Amino acid sequence: MKLRVVAVGHKMPDWISAGFNEYAKRMPREAKIELAEIKPEPRTTGKNVAQIMEAEAQRILAVLPQDALRIALDEHGIHLTTKQLAQQMQDWLRGGRDVAFIIGGADGLHESVKNGAQQLLALSAMTLPHGMVRVLLAEQLYRAHSLLHNHPYHRE
Repeated sequence: MKLRVVAVGHKMPDWISAGFNEYAKRMPREAKIELAEIKPEPRTTGKNVAQIMEAEAQRILAVLPQDALRIALDEHGIHLTTKQLAQQMQDWLRGGRDVAFIIGGADGLHESVKNGAQQLLALSAMTLPHGMVRVLLAEQLYRAHSLLHNHPYHRE
């Protein structure tokens, strides 16, 4: 199983890349995390927010594997505890299907991306910078995997 993070945004600050890469490299082969960066639509083209989000949605949909379970990150999605995320990860591992986590840009995700997702997931009730979401998601995936394997990283 691959865990693919599809994120709008490129040229992230070094600390974002370092944080994401740190957790991604800790993941075992059977739950590898990959990052696909989507170039954001320029804000200087005269397009309105809806047009910008539509252009980004087209780029996102173009790189999503067709057979992957799609999970869109959205502040209005469901909230899971780490244990619940670990249980879902266990189900994903058993199913053998790749999982694609979708992170929007500065304006969020277009409705077509959210509607095409099998699940909307919130990392927080707060609005988070989309670069930071990568790091938090990678850490939570690592934490969930460590919980499944009784690794001492996760503590109660």
